[in-house]
Amino acid sequence: MEQFYSIQGEGFHQGKAAYFIRLAGCDVGCVWCDVKESWTAEPQQVTSIDNITQEASKYSSAITIITGGEPLLYDLNPLTTSLQKSGKKTHLETSGAYELSGSWDWICISPKKFKAPKDEVLKAAHELKVVMYNSSDFKWAESFKDKVSAGCRMYLQPEWSREKEMTELINEYVKENPEWNISLQIHKYMNVR
Repeated sequence: MEQFYSIQGEGFHQGKAAYFIRLAGCDVGCVWCDVKESWTAEPQQVTSIDNITQEASKYSSAITIITGGEPLLYDLNPLTTSLQKSGKKTHLETSGAYELSGSWDWICISPKKFKAPKDEVLKAAHELKVVMYNSSDFKWAESFKDKVSAGCRMYLQPEWSREKEMTELINEYVKENPEWNISLQIHKYMNVR
């Protein structure tokens, strides 16, 4: 759908420069999705892997983030192999609803209630980021704690439209449950994409 160079605004790598590769196509359908135009993949959006790798190579950050839509709708082995051969580190942002493909330096799973994540993706994740919309989401977030590996970093992130209400609740929750961390969408505060 698009490629751009920016700052990772969320999670463990927030604040780092990264090249973003947003793949079109998603059937998870999150109501709060801020890139709903990524849900539909159009034939004119097809771009070669060589083109993507060449574009990513123009930028100095080693981090490339493959996001969507839902990137695991596709076989990501050829893309990640090409990026890694060019010296890039591959990071994945996924709901985990589909089988894992690709070779990854970092996997961030953000499970959604609308389509359950696969256990294999939860186990492979380096980062679990749960978007918090309601106070009932704390219990839902906890349901994933034992499904990720022991070294997985765990984040609670307020849904942007409810940022004020949820940040206060998340703050108190993390103080009581310090195995969790807070993720804020700093790119939105900075007004960058």
